Order: sequence, then C-alpha cells, then structure tokens
Amino acid sequence: MTLRLFNTLTREVDPFAPRDGHDVTMYVCGPTVYGYVHIGNARGPVVFGVLADMLRRRFGALRYARNITDIDDKINAAALAQDVPISAITDRFAAAYREDMAALGIAPPDIEPEATAHVADIIAMVQRLVDSGHAYAAEGHVLFAVARFDGYGRLSRRAREDMLAGARIEVAPYKRDPGDFVLWKPSSDDLPGWTSPWGRGRPGWHIECSAMAAAHLGETIDIHAGGIDLQFPHHDNEIAQSECAHGGRTFARFWLHNGMLNFAGSKMSKSVGNIARVHDLVRVHPPEALRYALLSAHYRQPLEWSDALVEQCIRTLDRLYGTLRDLGDAPPGDAPVIPEAIEAALDDDLNTPMALALLAGIAADARRVGNDAPARAAARAALRGAGLALGLLQQAPADWFARGSADGDDARIQSLIDARSEAKQARDFARADAIRSQLSAEGVQLEDTAQGVRWKRG
Repeated sequence: MTLRLFNTLTREVDPFAPRDGHDVTMYVCGPTVYGYVHIGNARGPVVFGVLADMLRRRFGALRYARNITDIDDKINAAALAQDVPISAITDRFAAAYREDMAALGIAPPDIEPEATAHVADIIAMVQRLVDSGHAYAAEGHVLFAVARFDGYGRLSRRAREDMLAGARIEVAPYKRDPGDFVLWKPSSDDLPGWTSPWGRGRPGWHIECSAMAAAHLGETIDIHAGGIDLQFPHHDNEIAQSECAHGGRTFARFWLHNGMLNFAGSKMSKSVGNIARVHDLVRVHPPEALRYALLSAHYRQPLEWSDALVEQCIRTLDRLYGTLRDLGDAPPGDAPVIPEAIEAALDDDLNTPMALALLAGIAADARRVGNDAPARAAARAALRGAGLALGLLQQAPADWFARGSADGDDARIQSLIDARSEAKQARDFARADAIRSQLSAEGVQLEDTAQGVRWKRG
C-alpha cells in the first residue's frame, strides 16, 4: 500500500515517502497559549495524530514536533492586564491545552518546543537573513525583504494585491516594501524582551516556527501541517525565511492543511465569539464522541459543528461499544488487528469518513457471527483494530457505558442546564432550544420556575 497525501504545494494527491527512506519528520503548528482553545483548534491535532500513528506503523520511525507559541502580543496584553509575568499566562494555558488534547485521545508529540526556549536559535536565523541580504534592520525592527525571494507566495498562490489585503499589513514608514514582514521587533520596558544585535526586543510570530523546526527536525522536513487559515501569511512566510536562511534548500516537502469548523454557519473564531471550548465540551460530552465528530468529515473540508452532530456520534458509539460488549471480553494478550481496508482508506489522503463507514460495516458483520468462539474473537479483533487506527473503541465497553452513572450524569445534565441558561441570557434561543431538545431526547424534563430550572428524569 502507498500512502497518498494532498500536498498544498503541488495541489495534487502525491505519493508520500520519507526523504531518507525511514526517519519521517513532521511539524504541526501548535497553539498560542493565552486562553482555552476551541474545538476547531483540536481538529488538526486529532487528524494529524492519526497520521502520526500511520507513519510509525508504515515507516517505523517518526520525529513529530508540535510547538507551543509562548511569545505573542496577545499573551503580553493578558499579562499586563493581570499584572503578572507572561509565564503565569503561558504555563497555565499550555497545561490546559495538554489536558484538553489528552482528553480527546491525542497522544503528545515527540517534541514540544516552546518559543521562549529558542530565542537564541531565532536570533541566529535572523542574523543569517540579514547577512545574506534577505532581511534588513530599521528603527529597532528587522524585516524580511519579500522582493529578495522570487518564490514568495507560491504556497497560497495569492495575487500580490490579495496578499497585502489578507495580511492586514501596517505600512510602517521604515518598511522598504509594504509586504515586508517582521522578524524581530523592539520591546518597551513593560514588555518581555531579549538582548539582540538590534537592541532589546522579541521575535515576530513567523520566525519562531522556522527556527524551532530547524532546531529539532533539520533544514528540510517531510511534512508541515496546520489549519488552512495559516496557509497565508504564516506558512508562506515560513517558506520564505527558512529557504533563504538555508541556502535555498526546500523547507517542507509536503504541506497539509485541515479545513475550518463552522458554528451556526460561520467559521468558528475567537474574534467572532462563536466558539465552543474544548475545556467545556469535555465536561459535558463524552470526549470520545467529540473525537469521532472531528473525524466524521474529510480533514480538508469544512465541518459544521453542532450539538446534534455530537449526539449522533454518541449514539453511534453506543452501538459500536454495545457490539463489543456482546462479543465478550478479550482474553489477555488478545491484540487488535487493523484491517487492510481501514489502512487503505487512510492511505487515500486520510479518508476518515470512509474509514468510519468501514468501521460500521465491520460492526454489522460482527453482529452476525453467532456463537462460534473463533469467529467472535476475529470479529472483536477486527472491530477493535479498526477503532485503534482512528483512536476509537479502546475503552472497555463497561467504562463507556458507565458515563451515565448517577453522579457523573447528574453533573453533565446540570452543566447542560447551565449552558442553556447562559444561552438564554445571551438571547441565543436557538442554542437554548437545542439543549432542551437534547435533554428531552435523553428523557430529562425541564421546568422553568421563578426559583430557577428544575429537572427530573422521565
């Protein structure tokens, strides 16, 4: 079987093989840690985590890096507002991010570089760009000169006019070209800063990922992945500065981009405010159902997020775990076997919807095996193996169904009721009605009273 991936650089589904034959390198853009992440931020880690597992099975070795951006103006603003050092913000939300990703069944990357630990690498890369004439210093800033890189924008393939509009570029008087972007900027006394040849300052956002990727994975990496919203300007800028700093060598051979999550018809975004935070969702819904939902559409396509989608995924997992329960407990040492059809679906540019359809078919076949012990064992191994490839069905069925135990379920129901009340206060009546419908479908009856909401099981 040959793994084929859609490469944004070529706009083709290209056969993938690592550059050196065995040791695969992959870099995924991680979070900027100044708040809780929303569920859209988890789509990339879920999908590319499935890819990471595939790469290990197929090639035997993988160095997978996913960074933590802990130098950023939004972090600085939060720290100033709370009168705390930036580490008080970044440490808290980096830990929350790891906790939220673990809840979704996302294994940690092999390498998790933090920007603050790589300032020396960043300064060295900026200096190489200045020395080679690809960057210039101006009024305490260092800027990349886009005119010096002929291939600028080849990833996003945007017209120059669209680039300038899309990048929201501030045309500062010290820029030689409106499209030049910041590699280093000065810090005032109330902002974090590091000593550099250009004065006390801090790095720009784009240079951080280039320096961290080079430090841990080398000058040319096999796969660089992230959300489609990062394609321009972040990934275009990474290519430009990395290839110019490394003598023209290719920065990344494959570029993978996941589509955005939509919420009520609009792109989920903190700036818009239409977000559902992972930190909240995993306390209201079974995290495995959230993972299933994130895999339910092809990773390159938009995904419409809703409570109805999550509830559908819960019901699907109820059936799948019910099938596993009916097949009986696996004996010690009974290892799941990933079916070839599942591997073939994932080989086809990570076709998780097809893999989930095949998983449903495997479960349907398992329900027809009867009482023959070897057939039941084979069906159980295939079903668990199909789930393993997607990070699903690895709990004991009893643990999955135990989520409805009295204490845990009461807390979940109350969380939904609280969310409904917040939605009503925000005049989001569609969401309030959806939560009421969800609870009604579970047999939970609500009564709005002057003293608050009362509920009982029907």
